[in-house]
Amino acid sequence: MDQDNAIRELLRTSRVIAMVGLSADEDKPSNAVARYLMGKGYKVIPVNPGQETILGQKSYKSLADIDEKVDIVDIFMKAEKVLPFVRDAIGLRPSAIWLQLGIVTEEAKGLADADKIMFVMDKCVKQEHARLLQGASQASAP
Repeated sequence: MDQDNAIRELLRTSRVIAMVGLSADEDKPSNAVARYLMGKGYKVIPVNPGQETILGQKSYKSLADIDEKVDIVDIFMKAEKVLPFVRDAIGLRPSAIWLQLGIVTEEAKGLADADKIMFVMDKCVKQEHARLLQGASQASAP
């Protein structure tokens, strides 16, 4: 299956997305992406130790604190800070680990591949959802 079809199927079948680095600031891209996903029916679980709630959802201090099944772990962190979050994400056994646009780390990809977890990097989940499930006309950046 090519990457577009794999991502389309992932987004079609997923319901719960843990978002690491989700900002409470509505002007930040992570917040815009979370609002978009929530508007499309996904449950977004914020992971930000500095916040109690974000967008009306309980914010968790770490991925390890989440006590429900997560389909996608979406990471909004600089590439050099990603590895510990990828290791924690692997422990949740999600369908996929997703690194947002501009975030690339082959080492993290290797960890996910070793555990046979789908790994997407350097792509925006909002843009990919709009492009693959909503039609290309809505695929603008957050």
